[in-house]
Amino acid sequence: MFANWLSPQQNNQAEERHAVLGSNLRLPLLADQEEAIFACGCFWGAEKGFWRLPGVITTAVGYAGGKVDQPSYNDVCSGRTGHTEVVRVVWSSPAIDFSDLLKLFWECHDPTQGDRQGNDRGNQYRSAIYTTTSRQLELALASQEAYQHKLSAAGFGLITTEIKADQTFHYAESYHQQYLAKPGSRPYCSAMPTRVSLEAFPGSAYKLPATVWNNYDWSIDHCVLRGNNAPITLS
Repeated sequence: MFANWLSPQQNNQAEERHAVLGSNLRLPLLADQEEAIFACGCFWGAEKGFWRLPGVITTAVGYAGGKVDQPSYNDVCSGRTGHTEVVRVVWSSPAIDFSDLLKLFWECHDPTQGDRQGNDRGNQYRSAIYTTTSRQLELALASQEAYQHKLSAAGFGLITTEIKADQTFHYAESYHQQYLAKPGSRPYCSAMPTRVSLEAFPGSAYKLPATVWNNYDWSIDHCVLRGNNAPITLS
């Protein structure tokens, strides 16, 4: 049975495999897996950042946080549905912690930009974290507070990230899934990293070694385009 935050009308669609990880995009969770939904600008680049993390089982792009059932890409781009472009991430809890995903989330974009990210403007590009457990919600809020202190010290404004629980996820059209890994894709990513790192915060329990983060160069805007598509391996 699919979790209640997934879009029920799409559960019966044909099996769709992840273009890089090979996993089924729509399988229900196993006992040792978790999922959460992240929005950090255009979902093409955001998805690539997450699928490369060790311990991630699958990712999918879609729409969440709005008020219309089964929105299309054109619907969301109109700005009238209230949805934002998001990435659904499923991970193995023994291998990676939600804290690790939060570190990637905060560092990969500028969460102070409101209804835009880089050149992309509109409420469909707003920053958001949609959690699925009470612990995730607690960690998201704690990490936001910790990251705000770091951003303020670096001269940035207030974080505008929307943090909510149990928002319905609607899968985006197939051609958007793992877009940057597909032949002929247009290399585009709107993310604008702040170059500010998230360190340990109350409740955090990082599992990934520090060497993982060497694969993400936040000194370069849109840096996900410069890395390869393959998952990061642990030596």
